[in-house]
Formats: sequence, C-alpha cells, structure tokens
Amino acid sequence: MIPAPFDYVAPSTVDDAVRALADAGEDAKVLAGGQSLLPVLRVRLAAPTKIIDLGKVAELRGVREEGDHLVIGSMTTHYEVQRDPLIAEHATLLARATDTVADPQVRHRGTFGGSLAHADPAGDLLAPALALDAEVVIQGMDGKRTATAADFFEDFFTTSLRPDEILVEVRVPKHTGWHAHYEKFNRVAQAWSMVAVAATVRTDGDAIAEAKIGLTNMSSIPMRATAVEQALVGQPATTEAIRAAAEHAAEGTNPTVDGNADVEYRQHLARVLTGRAISAAMAG
Repeated sequence: MIPAPFDYVAPSTVDDAVRALADAGEDAKVLAGGQSLLPVLRVRLAAPTKIIDLGKVAELRGVREEGDHLVIGSMTTHYEVQRDPLIAEHATLLARATDTVADPQVRHRGTFGGSLAHADPAGDLLAPALALDAEVVIQGMDGKRTATAADFFEDFFTTSLRPDEILVEVRVPKHTGWHAHYEKFNRVAQAWSMVAVAATVRTDGDAIAEAKIGLTNMSSIPMRATAVEQALVGQPATTEAIRAAAEHAAEGTNPTVDGNADVEYRQHLARVLTGRAISAAMAG
C-alpha cells in the first residue's frame, strides 16, 4: 500500500527540528531510524501531515562520558551501541540486550532513542534502560527537561513525550564491573520477545551486593523485578540462591494475553528466564 501524502523536512539541528515539530502540530511524526514508523505509514495505520526526519542532526549521534554517566545520543544506531567500547565497559547490559535486537539490517538503521520513544512493551531496550536507572533528556519549545526511565514509559506505545518534544539523549549511570546478561525468549529468530529479562549484578567477594532486574513484555510498560532484587542482596551467588530469588519474578506483573501465551505461561517464563539471566550474568 502507498502511504498517505505528507510534507517532509530534514532539519540539521535540534532547535530546527523542535521548531518544525511545533509548527506542524499534533499530526506530525518524527522519523528516527524508521524501523517502526515506515511500516505503519505503508499500511496507513498512521497518516501524519508532516514527517520531521532527524537523520541529518549530527548532534544526536554518538556516545560520550560525562563524569559517572554515559550519554548516548538518541540517533545512535543499535549497531553503534553494540560496538561502542564505553558501553561495553560501563553499561554491559545495554550491549548484551542490543545484540538481540532484530537482525543486522535493522540494527544498522534502528536507533536507541527511537526504540525508547516507540515504547513497545516487547521491545528489547526498554527493560535494560529501566534496570540501569537511565534518564532521558527531552527538548521542546520550552527548553530541555529530564525524566527517569520509570517516569518516561506510561503505557502501551505511550511515553511522557509531549507533541512538540523530541528525545535528544539518554543518560546511563556507569555500571563498571557489573555482571550482566539479557535472556530473551521468542518463538522464531529475530521475533519480538514473548518475555525477556535484563539482569545486572554487582558482587562483593562471594556475595551479591546489588542486583537490578528488568522485565520485558510482562506489563504495558517495562518493569523492575524488585522482589527478586531484594531477595538476591546479601546472598551467595549459588544456583540455589538464584533459583529461590527468581521465584519472585512474576510478583506484581500484569502480562497481556495474545496468540503466543497466556498470563500463567508468561509468568512461568519470567521465573525461568530470570534464573537463567542471573546465572548467565554471574558466569560471564
């Protein structure tokens, strides 16, 4: 199918992009990598009057250090996130999760910020961002503001972004030396997660000092498995302790029912995958 007609603009600065978005009104759409927007345009599930393409805004790309944080531009591609040495050293969980995103073609075009702004609860990068206590920096006509990942995701495909705002960068606290793993369950290769678990763990000697666990597709937004996190702290990193903590993974979850799984099966997967993710993180 052919998309409905729309105006197109490709600004070269964030200020120009924000201005173009504000001028266009609520019927405008922002184009990042296009991996989510272009398919819905083709089948006319969306019919914006104007597309603001961020592909020429160089300031939105790249990874840099700012003190105890990494700053990731919203237009940084998944491929760049996968291979960035700063992310590999200080945010290993994010690199591991990005390895599972779709296929190489999508990873070369899709962007980190675009994935977060799309807010698909089955998307692979929302739970890692939440688990790493990331913050998003948002710019609109009134200037910049910052929101925690916990506040940014509001519902299915819904964030706290206002119609005249653009996600410009993501700030991730450094988790240097933390063990990390992303365990994903899907029916076929490169498909969306039925359930996935983002786990990062800090040890002190033989004991677990801190754990952060994010759940993918267990609610309308990514979730922290706080009961698991609390159960792990102070425990030895043994198979028995990890298995016991993972039994709490489904607490407080509200997974959807679809053609892939019902609530009980997804909750079972959450418990099993949480144990696997923590064990793999410790082994790595």
